[in-house]
Amino acid sequence: MNPKYFFGELKRRNVYKVAVTYAVIAWLLIQAASILLPTFEAPTWVMKALVMFLIFGFAMAVFISWAFEATPEGMKRTEDVPPDELLPSWSPRKFAALIITIAMLAASLLVFNLLRSRSKPASPSPTSALDLPAKSIAVLPFENLSRDPDNAYFTEGIQDEILARLAKIADLKVISRTSTQRYKSSPDDLPQIAKRLGVSNILEGSVQKTADRVRVTVQLINAASDAHLWAETYDRNLTDVFAAESDIAKMIADTLRAKLTGSEQDALTARPTENTEAHQLYLRGRYFWNKRTGADFKKAIGYFNQAIDKDPNYALAYAGLADAYVLLSAYAEGSPKDSLPQAKAAALKALELDNTLGEAHATLANALVAYDLNFAEANREYRRAIELNPNYATAHQWYGETGLAPLGQFEEAIAEAKRALELDPLSIVINADLGTALTSARRYDQAIEQLRKTVEMDPGFYYAHWTLGDALELKGLNEEAIAEYKEAIALNNDPLPRALLGHLYAKIGRKHEALAILKQVRELRESSKQRYVSPSDLALIHIGLGQKDEAIQLLEETYEERDGYNIAFIKVEPMLDPLRGDPRFEALVQKVFAGPR
Repeated sequence: MNPKYFFGELKRRNVYKVAVTYAVIAWLLIQAASILLPTFEAPTWVMKALVMFLIFGFAMAVFISWAFEATPEGMKRTEDVPPDELLPSWSPRKFAALIITIAMLAASLLVFNLLRSRSKPASPSPTSALDLPAKSIAVLPFENLSRDPDNAYFTEGIQDEILARLAKIADLKVISRTSTQRYKSSPDDLPQIAKRLGVSNILEGSVQKTADRVRVTVQLINAASDAHLWAETYDRNLTDVFAAESDIAKMIADTLRAKLTGSEQDALTARPTENTEAHQLYLRGRYFWNKRTGADFKKAIGYFNQAIDKDPNYALAYAGLADAYVLLSAYAEGSPKDSLPQAKAAALKALELDNTLGEAHATLANALVAYDLNFAEANREYRRAIELNPNYATAHQWYGETGLAPLGQFEEAIAEAKRALELDPLSIVINADLGTALTSARRYDQAIEQLRKTVEMDPGFYYAHWTLGDALELKGLNEEAIAEYKEAIALNNDPLPRALLGHLYAKIGRKHEALAILKQVRELRESSKQRYVSPSDLALIHIGLGQKDEAIQLLEETYEERDGYNIAFIKVEPMLDPLRGDPRFEALVQKVFAGPR
């Protein structure tokens, strides 16, 4: 066929005009559908069907415009229509007017859609459904069906132990309990919860404990499709509860097609103790440890010790004891010299009984930093903890916070904090610790943004307020910092926020108020038997007052008291910048990083 004749025929038969007009109208319909379909909560297949229909329709429209012509008598095949019977062709002016009209409608829809998307509130989670890994799971709080409400500790314990078994599987992404505990069992909005937690699958369950019997009912659900992948009920004696937990974890791993190493298979089938009383005492200890207050840590210590009395070879009970002691001084509930050696001893005993406990390796690492300032050995322990339990968010959190940040390895520290958040996205303390890592890295704008978000998550969390105040002060936003320090003081009697407020008052010339706070904190240190007051708290106020000699002497005392949670950051803490260059201060820095004590 002559190409000139062919293209001439395309023009004569209005194929070009039909194709252009159809494309513009189809695009207009898609824009309208993208606005209207979500409004009516139409399923996603409706939009897909519309697009496929329009693509098919385009081919049909082009074919019809080529093969048929419109005549006064209706549509006829082109070959059968004499030229004098054709209806008048579209004039260029009319065709241009039609296209312009359609284009204006399309542009109006586009602007409307753009404005609508900008005004829409941000989703609580940046994770899209397409990004959710298939081999990912969150274990929601189990429902306590026991008649005795005091059995809540047992219900939480079963959930925790199933989660702990799953967390050791490297091929799975498992969300920590801190993020799941805020949700009720069997919620209505599973897709939203899964999206916020960054998982594809949800495990729901219930526990009923009566005398020496327990019934555990579980169901595994694909959150996006709401499809029940698997469900089972286990009726067991209390002595067989570990077998039920093991069966549940293995079935989940099989259903999600997780690849298991030999050590991971052993972890799924482990029986930590044969003593039922010791197990229940351990679960009570974990119940109080999870509350994360000084008083509850002390209750947890009592229960862990009772569990050890019942079974001296119960490795997890020693690990729990180590976890409680290692945080006492961090929460100002005990002196480092009293609590940290006990944490270290308990962690070592746990590992002597079972060296595969990632939790015990992480706690030992924390104690090695906080008490011995042994960063090299601590970081080896942190890496071993993560190797054994890759889904243990706290190991990533502590590794970044106490293992890497004090050494100035900020990129790695921030990466570990972000990994911890992937595994425990709603943890308030991990969100706050990411902010402190950014502050230590002197990324104050990012730190403020992160810590403001943390405060919004839980306005009652005092740690987030004073760390936000810290970043605001370093950014030069003094009035805002004062407000955050005062809020932290109102929420908790930890002396550190009070010392930070005194430091800032001194720095901005409110010396009288700074001296009053200095007196209060000094009296607390000298008289308080309930709370540990670090010499570094007093040092901060003296730095604000410009009294460098006093500040350095107090930091020396911090070192001598083995308060590693504070002195370990001497190399990177921006608040200590006024002391840098002083020979006494630089000698102390060298001593802190000279090696194990």
